[in-house]
Amino acid sequence: MSREIEPLIVGRVVGDVIEMFNPSVAMRVTYNSNTIVSNGHELAPSLLLSKPRVEIGGHDLRSFFTLIMMDPDAPSPSNPYMREYLHWMVTDIPGTTDASFGREMVRYETPKPVIGIHRYAFVLFRQRGRQTVKAAPATRECFNTRDFSAFFGLSLPVAAVYFNAQRETAPRRRPSY
Repeated sequence: MSREIEPLIVGRVVGDVIEMFNPSVAMRVTYNSNTIVSNGHELAPSLLLSKPRVEIGGHDLRSFFTLIMMDPDAPSPSNPYMREYLHWMVTDIPGTTDASFGREMVRYETPKPVIGIHRYAFVLFRQRGRQTVKAAPATRECFNTRDFSAFFGLSLPVAAVYFNAQRETAPRRRPSY
């Protein structure tokens, strides 16, 4: 088992969201130009306001990829009845570039966990060709990554990474008398 996939199994991303796969394409997710997403690390929601830069590896510009970001713990980890909540989707990303070169099918929505610690996963799929994903899902709630990838003939994932986030508490102010 590769070192890349083990944290995804321990964090139940493999199982809850995607099937077991062999990572074959490099993917690097960076928020605010200096916060790199690492499996299982916690990020504060205040760092996640702008969409991240997602760099895709691969061997040539003729390979195309679909990127999906979702929350499998919505609205709460103990009762995820909206599993999975879709936060972002970009298709037709050429290999060796980044997500800004793709087609944004679902606009980035900032993670806002309310209850508990949420997992936010980025999953990358290889497309059979350009424009194989023809339509965006009708809703963000109850999205199913497995069903979506099967419907559009996407490969098993080629890369994935996830982070944790929870609601930030407001700083307490001392009462002034």
